[in-house]
Amino acid sequence: MLETLRDEICRLNQELPSHGLVVWTSGNVSGRDPQSGLVVIKPSGVRYEELTAARMVVVDLEGKVVEGALRPSSDTAAHLYIYRHRRDVGGIIHTHSTFATAFAAVGRPIPPVLTAICDEFGGAIPCGGYAAVGDDGIGREVVARIGASPAILLQNHGVFTLGTTPEEALKAAVMVEDVARTVFYALQLGTPVEIPPEEVASARRVYLEEYGQG
Repeated sequence: MLETLRDEICRLNQELPSHGLVVWTSGNVSGRDPQSGLVVIKPSGVRYEELTAARMVVVDLEGKVVEGALRPSSDTAAHLYIYRHRRDVGGIIHTHSTFATAFAAVGRPIPPVLTAICDEFGGAIPCGGYAAVGDDGIGREVVARIGASPAILLQNHGVFTLGTTPEEALKAAVMVEDVARTVFYALQLGTPVEIPPEEVASARRVYLEEYGQG
């Protein structure tokens, strides 16, 4: 089932370690098929170099395994809660990337002190509260606290990013870690200067409307 989506989700999962966003078996990528509504997600506890498209797991929005011989990710319930409550989301990524997770460990959002943060996230990258792994609590926290941002930190846990496509969610995950690293270093030098809200909004608008090839 969903051969093209399986291939994509396998490839994007394997990109996570190449971008330095995960180690060993932590983290996961999922994608929703817009026609069937079914979700393809990484299997639980499988090392990235051992992933294949055939090993991806297909589940329905209630968590029933539709196809796949392996157990789906332990974060599946969180992913599915987000998909059920955010119809605009077609891809979700979870990482424990080092610098972003350092902010999560202290329950601290990443402020809009870089134009890249304004462009990609439209403001501060929020930090949600603590939620246990294994049920839909993380998903509930993401939906309640992420706002218009494509990314959120989860206190004591890590990063979740959302996109209209899985590729878009991956871009957000890469950019979260990139800006988190810069802000972390800036904090060693002093107090970073926040960009005024009107400039944040303007930068986000220009980025969405004018950046790239259209």
